[in-house]
Amino acid sequence: MVSVERILNLLAKGTMLKSHGLMPWSSNYTFLVTVRNDSQETLAVYKPCQGERPLWDFPDGTLALREVASFQVSHALGWDLVPPTVLREGFLGPGAVQLFIEADPEEHYFTLRDEHKHVFQRVAAFDFVVNNADRKGGHCLKDKNGHIWTIDHGLTFHPEPKLRTVIWDFAGQPIPDDVLADLERLHQTLNQTSNPLLAELAHLITDHEIQRFKHRLNRLITTRTFPLPGAGRNVPFPPI
Repeated sequence: MVSVERILNLLAKGTMLKSHGLMPWSSNYTFLVTVRNDSQETLAVYKPCQGERPLWDFPDGTLALREVASFQVSHALGWDLVPPTVLREGFLGPGAVQLFIEADPEEHYFTLRDEHKHVFQRVAAFDFVVNNADRKGGHCLKDKNGHIWTIDHGLTFHPEPKLRTVIWDFAGQPIPDDVLADLERLHQTLNQTSNPLLAELAHLITDHEIQRFKHRLNRLITTRTFPLPGAGRNVPFPPI
């Protein structure tokens, strides 16, 4: 099995050979590309900053950076929820480049949740701490090895409460002990004076967004329960 570090090195430094075209049903420019170095190649998803549709509540050109920040948090937690993702130059300028996951197109959160409850408890906790404003059911993928991945994290890390998700199954329930242990470990890591994750995040999101991220993490650890839906719209549209 190829290590995450080797995949990240390939995505960051490999040659982006060609585009296989735009991915269907994407609201922003999203290209399927091949990335190759001397020893390996892979399909990847390239989301250039300049191809992002302007939004009223997220700063222009920042969605790709939030994709990378979400991977960094998932990786730091040890949960492997977000495919390896880097920020690099491509044929349309800087953007997020993420390992392409070959998945069954008929599978999504609503078909997977009963069999993978514990994975989706992690996803629910993750989405709260990164403040995911767009967790659709179709953003949950099952690869050929049975691993569950989550994609499309451009609408994350907003400083104001923005959680919109289809995963409210665990609302108000206790967070499992092993999930809490990982959250607590991340919290301790973030409080260290010199921390690689904080250094990475500082290049991707603002100081205020980082502080609100730490606040949400602390809230989950303190309450030890999954959050309840807040005021306003709590489910994205369309749900899949």
